[in-house]
Amino acid sequence: MRRPINVYLVWLGVWLLLAAGCVTVKVSLFEEPAPLKEKTISGYGRDKILLMDVSGVILEGPHRILGLTKGATSPSRIKEELEKASKDDHIKAVVVKINSPGGTVTAADVILHELKAFKAAKGVPVVVCLQGLAASGGYYIAQAGDTIIAYPTCITGSIGVIAMKLNLRGLMDKVGVDDDVVKSGRWKDFWSPFRPATPQEKEMMQHIIDDFYRSFVDVVAQGRKLSLKQTLKVADGRIYTASQARDLGLVDQLGYLDDALDLARGKAGLETGAKVITYHRPGTYKPTIYSMLPDLDMVGPQFLYLWWGGGA
Repeated sequence: MRRPINVYLVWLGVWLLLAAGCVTVKVSLFEEPAPLKEKTISGYGRDKILLMDVSGVILEGPHRILGLTKGATSPSRIKEELEKASKDDHIKAVVVKINSPGGTVTAADVILHELKAFKAAKGVPVVVCLQGLAASGGYYIAQAGDTIIAYPTCITGSIGVIAMKLNLRGLMDKVGVDDDVVKSGRWKDFWSPFRPATPQEKEMMQHIIDDFYRSFVDVVAQGRKLSLKQTLKVADGRIYTASQARDLGLVDQLGYLDDALDLARGKAGLETGAKVITYHRPGTYKPTIYSMLPDLDMVGPQFLYLWWGGGA
């Protein structure tokens, strides 16, 4: 009768092999980020048009605005795609498709900065295609384009800034909850959600909003080559249909994504069937200078280039 193998002896043998350097075992507790991969959408040849996507809420990192995180666009992803594109001499044009209600002031501004810096360094045409919704920060980013094409059914505009907070004081009084605050200065709990904003706080917040708004107006005036007077006339926060936006000079023409790709081909002097590519990742994101941000869950005042259809 055969005697059972002692399990402890088996493990001892494995340990001795590892200690002797005969066996190397790599154990990864976390999935390692994979590099971006190029995917051909259509066309052929060596020359390429890069199709980029700005969709969902525009955020600096894994923040949450009222639970709106799925499908968000971050400077991290845009930065990484542009870095990869900058090393590819066969990329001759870029088309940016936008379908977004906007997002945080900083995220929209960083993405616009990165797109403009890439365009200046690479010297390639950039065409923007506004799809179903390209409002506020989405329209802000569109100013990177040499030409802006909008779907006939697109809603755009909403040029302006908003800062929101919840006032939980009434709810706290109902459930018998109070807050104790120890602060170093009068304004340290500025814009606290645990009490109504004071008139002085609203005035201070308005100054901040006005400053961001002036920056937004300047970006649109420069991007669309409009006078300050013309820009201020349309920059009162209202939204526009695509045809209204075209008549006001906020977009160049109506059309679809195919029209934007055709226009990019023409601007770059490419053949009709030139290759259209995009980037995708099999795994998770590769860190960049914009990706290592904490999950802040949107605590504190947030300044938004965002179309907000609800509220006063």
